[in-house]
Amino acid sequence: MTEPGAEPATIVRLANFVGPRSGGLRTALYELGRGYRAAGHDPVLVVPGPRFEENDTPQGRVITLPGPTVPWMGGYRVVVGRRRLTALLEELRPDRLEVSDRTTLRWTGAWARRHGIASIMVSHENLTALLEMALPLWAPVRRIADSLNQRTAETFDTVVATTEFAAAEFRRIGATGLVKVPLGVDLARFHPGLRDASLRASLARPSELLLVHCGRLSPEKRVERSVDALAALRARGVSAVLVVVGDGPRRPFLERRARGLPVRFLGFVPDRGLVARLLATADAVLAPGPAETFGLAALEAMACGTPVVAAGDGALGEVVGDAGVAVPGSTGFRFAEAVLELAARPEADRRSAARQRAQRFGWPTAVSGMLAAHGLDALQTFEEVASWPGSTVRASASRRSGTR
Repeated sequence: MTEPGAEPATIVRLANFVGPRSGGLRTALYELGRGYRAAGHDPVLVVPGPRFEENDTPQGRVITLPGPTVPWMGGYRVVVGRRRLTALLEELRPDRLEVSDRTTLRWTGAWARRHGIASIMVSHENLTALLEMALPLWAPVRRIADSLNQRTAETFDTVVATTEFAAAEFRRIGATGLVKVPLGVDLARFHPGLRDASLRASLARPSELLLVHCGRLSPEKRVERSVDALAALRARGVSAVLVVVGDGPRRPFLERRARGLPVRFLGFVPDRGLVARLLATADAVLAPGPAETFGLAALEAMACGTPVVAAGDGALGEVVGDAGVAVPGSTGFRFAEAVLELAARPEADRRSAARQRAQRFGWPTAVSGMLAAHGLDALQTFEEVASWPGSTVRASASRRSGTR
């Protein structure tokens, strides 16, 4: 029920580089928008696409603005016309602005400030880690990242980081208004009961380890580490197969790298139910991306009761915890060692640990944290689940009221 005197807020959310069909950012935007709406607010999402569209969806109104693709960014689209977006923002008259792009949309924080609108930048990535991947031999990388992050922190009232890994580079520059809000997982859609014996039989023999890699096949995901891990296991005489779920610009390279190995590329799988069954049926899920700031596919796997082998140089170590293994160095050989470490644990124990870890995360808790960061309350009741230990949301007071 809506509280007496309380009014819903219009929360306009902007995002670029959103996968057209899937991806962690796309899922997070959907679940948060759906939660905002369930809590009694009015969310409006603005994203790029091939043409203008406006639709009412479970996550609120979704407005698609025409935007070009960026070839060197894996074909993601971006909204580039400031005049058009400014006109749209003035028409929408937001009470809160939430932005999920620290580069091409950072200017909207200044627009919000001029109009007296409270603003949030959501840090879905660690910029320092991304720059180090792109420019590994360029010494000033950290200084450049610090400069860009300082501008972000000064432009927006609040910076929301989803993990300590994402928060660390803002803590390094002494940013104020920093809040940590972990994302969540759909515990009802992803659960151990989806384990499918017939599906497993179609993918691997009973004596083989079934490994799954789920995610976009782009350079920053380092999918080759999963292929190399399988090669290292096979070289040691371990019977194992790898199923790769997802598509992207690196697929031809990965298919060449996997020649002679039992790797099955399924491409993009639109059936989310099938993806969930694949994750639940695997013996282990590999998540080798070094710059992941949350790793939704890994969390979905754990919700299905499947342990995860993750890169130790990103955020996944703090997400996975003892429900898997975080690999230092993250070479294919080290990933293979971690797979064997997991396989040595009793199956019931490792599957139970994975599910229990995932149950510490939930979208209602993430929604509550984001609303608190916005300085808003839930105007209607919705189910609450246990929050992630060590990640208590500290909704710091806004540097200004943010009301119009």
